[in-house]
Amino acid sequence: MTSRPEGTLRPPRRRRGALIPTLVIVAVLAVAFVLFAQVFTDVLWYQQLGFLDVFIRQNLARVIVFIVAVLVMAGAIYLAMRSAYRARPVYAPDGGPQDPLSRYQEQLEPVRRIVMAAVPIVFGLFAGAAAASQWQKVVLFFNQESFGVSDPEFNIDISFYLMTLPFLGTLVGFLLGVVVIAGIAGLLTHYLYGSIRISESGIYTARPAQLHLAISGAALLLLIAANFWLDRYSAVFNASGRVSGALYTDVNAVIPTKAILAIAAAIVAVLFIVAAVIGRWRLPLIGTAMLVITGILAGGVYPWAIQQVQVRPSEQNVERPYIERNINSTRAAYGLDKVEVQAYKATTDATPGALRKDAQTTANIRLLDPTLVSSTFQQLEQYRPYYQFAPSLNVDRYTVDGTVQDTVIAVRELNPQGLSPSQQSWYNNHIVYTHGYGVVAAYGNKSTVEGKPVFMQSGIPSTGVLGTDESYQPRIYFGEYSPEYSIVGGPEGSPAREQDRPQGGAGETQYTFSGNGGPNVGSFFNKLLYAVKFQSTDLLFSDGVNPQSQILYDRNPRDRVQKVAPYLTIDGNMYPAVVDGRVKWIVDGYTTSQYYPYSQQQQLQQVTADSLTAAGRTSQLPASTVNYIRNSVKATVDAYDGSVTLYAWDDQDPLLKAWEKVFPSTVKPISEMSGSLMSHVRYPEDLFKVQRELLGRYHVTDPDSFYKNDDVWSVPNDPTVTTTGVKQPPFYMSLQMPDQTAPAFQLTSSYIPQIVEGGTSREVMYGFLAADSDAGSKAGVKGTEYGKLRLLQLPTDTLVPGPGQVQNKFNSDPNVSQALNLLRQGASDVLNGNLLTLPVGGGLLYVQPVYVKSTGTTSYPTLQRVLVAFGDKIGFAPTLDAALDQLFGGNSGATAGDSDKNKPGQTQPTPQAPTGNAAADAQAELKSALQDASQAIKDGQTALASGNFAAYGEAQQKLSAALQRAIDAEAKVAQAGGSAGSGASPTPTPTPTPSKTG
Repeated sequence: MTSRPEGTLRPPRRRRGALIPTLVIVAVLAVAFVLFAQVFTDVLWYQQLGFLDVFIRQNLARVIVFIVAVLVMAGAIYLAMRSAYRARPVYAPDGGPQDPLSRYQEQLEPVRRIVMAAVPIVFGLFAGAAAASQWQKVVLFFNQESFGVSDPEFNIDISFYLMTLPFLGTLVGFLLGVVVIAGIAGLLTHYLYGSIRISESGIYTARPAQLHLAISGAALLLLIAANFWLDRYSAVFNASGRVSGALYTDVNAVIPTKAILAIAAAIVAVLFIVAAVIGRWRLPLIGTAMLVITGILAGGVYPWAIQQVQVRPSEQNVERPYIERNINSTRAAYGLDKVEVQAYKATTDATPGALRKDAQTTANIRLLDPTLVSSTFQQLEQYRPYYQFAPSLNVDRYTVDGTVQDTVIAVRELNPQGLSPSQQSWYNNHIVYTHGYGVVAAYGNKSTVEGKPVFMQSGIPSTGVLGTDESYQPRIYFGEYSPEYSIVGGPEGSPAREQDRPQGGAGETQYTFSGNGGPNVGSFFNKLLYAVKFQSTDLLFSDGVNPQSQILYDRNPRDRVQKVAPYLTIDGNMYPAVVDGRVKWIVDGYTTSQYYPYSQQQQLQQVTADSLTAAGRTSQLPASTVNYIRNSVKATVDAYDGSVTLYAWDDQDPLLKAWEKVFPSTVKPISEMSGSLMSHVRYPEDLFKVQRELLGRYHVTDPDSFYKNDDVWSVPNDPTVTTTGVKQPPFYMSLQMPDQTAPAFQLTSSYIPQIVEGGTSREVMYGFLAADSDAGSKAGVKGTEYGKLRLLQLPTDTLVPGPGQVQNKFNSDPNVSQALNLLRQGASDVLNGNLLTLPVGGGLLYVQPVYVKSTGTTSYPTLQRVLVAFGDKIGFAPTLDAALDQLFGGNSGATAGDSDKNKPGQTQPTPQAPTGNAAADAQAELKSALQDASQAIKDGQTALASGNFAAYGEAQQKLSAALQRAIDAEAKVAQAGGSAGSGASPTPTPTPTPSKTG
């Protein structure tokens, strides 16, 4: 024994510091509290909105699926590893001290228990997270509803494919993963502890390892057999053929061979069990090899041979019954089976009085383009920089003096970016500037003499035919452009902090929110939670937060509906309406599926894209694939308090019925819809886009014609934009179709011959589609005509110009070109409005408003001219009424909505003294007008340079009036020279194709 020398001090033992464990604990607690804040604030949000049950049930389903998946995956891996470890041989063959497995065992032994627990848990957590994302398939399986319709191949109710098969497929796939991962984990454990050894003399496998292999192999093969069997049914979704669904080869080769392979896999699984008992592996190995060979031959070679030998030589005849299945199923799945097709032999002769029978439609033809007049609304109705309008306004209808009037409508929303940098503070952004103010609406069929909208509802305070500040709540707390969050509300009698609205010379009024729009944030605990959620210490310490404060967030109506109804796909274009004294956002929701047998699949984002989505004016649908869609829910979101109401619009939809069982009492019956709300319901745009895309091909119901593709139509590209290859959007308008006795609010679109990429196509009209959007105004009763799709089919031998041809004719006509060049005087831009198509006068009438926009940041488009076309003739005048009379030989037979625009009595420029010579007088008027226009431009530039915006506005009005006089004088010059109408005209200055901007 060695003793320590005297005087030698033992070094002090280092004590493990507590800093690192403390930091770890604090970090874990901080992360846990952040997660808790996110979850608990969601609970408060759902609870305040009255949809807490949705949050609980949705997350309970996720949690249950997660737990079950974790337990199954982790349990299987743990049992495999544990059983392999316990069955390890006591005296395993030893490769000597240099055997790497011995070293691995030594290193693993101290942490073996941790590893054997950690590995199953990690894999279990990954499996649970993946399975939880499939919660919708699980709950639909346990709450499914029958369709009452069977598929044509297996004669099974459609609900099996939409609600049972997806769940079974997910379950089998999950279990396959469990068996494979658990099997590998068990084999690795066997190998690590010597039950399996690989040496030069061969592979040594202990009896426990053989049993493990047999059980894993049998389980795997049984699941493969189940997968083969389910694949038989999945053949009805096959999208790799000419059309979707099980075609001849699938029915006669693929489906039978899948059944054979399923039985063969089950037999081989039994052989694995037998081998485990008797200890002989030749039969299961031979069986496995035969299964692989059979899978290659029966699953690949045989179907290929059938396709090449029996199908390709006689494909049209062989595939006829299956194409017919696809046609019928697609039309049923997309709601096209009740389309009313009418032959429409459109005339191209614009005869006098042709519109007499369509007088009501003519009177309501919309002239305001909702995508162009947004900036006009902005300049005329913004009032303050912190207000804004959407880039694309909405078209609705209101009853004015007993007449249904097409209306362009918008709400004056808050624009936080409109505050100056000195105003950009947390307090201003979240306490003071909290809401927009008022509805602005204009008549769709008329404009002022200056080309401005004629407002039916405008101003601050809000006034007009839709109500006043006393008759409806004008404040907009929830909208498309609301701030991320706002703190509102306060005790009664406390000072108001919210900026409310301008009040003329008296400054700004203040307001205190009095509704129930968000969770209470008055307590310190709730403030702390939301301070964490929004990462803001200001929220925690600001004196603007009081005991009665509410926090408003998730304020976009589409997002609110999506959160309370997670099973819906939300339409990209919501719209506001004044309903029962409130501003309501109306939002359309769809139930969709990709599992409808034999129905053609569509990619939603692709088929709903048009010039509006390309320009970012409307939201795009997600890039999901569907082959079944229903507008099952109409939702409203109150613009003041954000309350959400869901109505079962299609209460016969089995998917909606199933979801109502999952989330009971969240969707109200249609009987609870008020008459006022019913009168503003319209056919949803995105559903219509999906239907019109499919109807371009599926208007053909004869399988032979469908196979030949000899009558395929396309939606025309938008001729008013410079971007190529973007579809023309559908248009809302009041319209009387040929079989109707009165006009109805409709959503419309046109068809031309098929557009083939890289090819050429005639731009002539083949069809016109209209969806009836008139749901009536009776409380709880849907109009009988609502949703009816009417398709006018034009004969192919009648060459009615399509939108592209008409736009080209407008752009190239000498008279129009000359007039537009005059409008461009003074660096003004000419903007083409939306090109509307109307089946009136026995043919197709095209109407396009023409706007002029001067240069400058405060300029806005004004309606100055209207272009019309019928057949090969066009008209061009300051008003639609005059243009129609010009088009139809001096008398259209009907009166347009803007017929009183230039009536006597309105302020007009003083004419020059006549000389007695018509041509000379006209030339003098033209010269004088151009001089006045030039002076107005100079005056405007001077006013801008000095910052005198009032003078600039007066100059712009003078410029507009001078240009109007110049155009009128130019027309007189042409008439005096014998070049009026469609005759010869002076060679115009070349003009580029005008494009729609705004």
